[in-house]
Amino acid sequence: MAQSFRDLKVWNKAIDLTVLVYQFTVDFPKQEVYGLTSQMRRASVSVASNMAEGSARGTKRDFCQFAKLARGSNYELQTQLVISRRLRLGNDDRCEAVETLSQEVGKMLSGLDEYLTDKIRSHPLTTEN
Repeated sequence: MAQSFRDLKVWNKAIDLTVLVYQFTVDFPKQEVYGLTSQMRRASVSVASNMAEGSARGTKRDFCQFAKLARGSNYELQTQLVISRRLRLGNDDRCEAVETLSQEVGKMLSGLDEYLTDKIRSHPLTTEN
């Protein structure tokens, strides 16, 4: 496993995703500042934050649980992107970029979850699980 959460490619991609979300939502109508804008930004921030927190817990089992939370936040963001598209909010090209990166992050999180789950199953009684 990586030495630090900062070494994880998926964490770095999640940071990129957050930056894209902020850029995408900057032109949303002012009445959305406490609605969809805030929700999308919090969901995107939560993806990288959950990975960082999970890696700091010190066990694969905890990290796996937080990776699942990060996946959930990413799915929230994907749902909010669908809503923003239907409401015709934001720039279409930016929305497409966010969707593409969110899907990539989602695949990486699924892979991380599988990796951690396999490690936990192969050593169920060790203290580092």
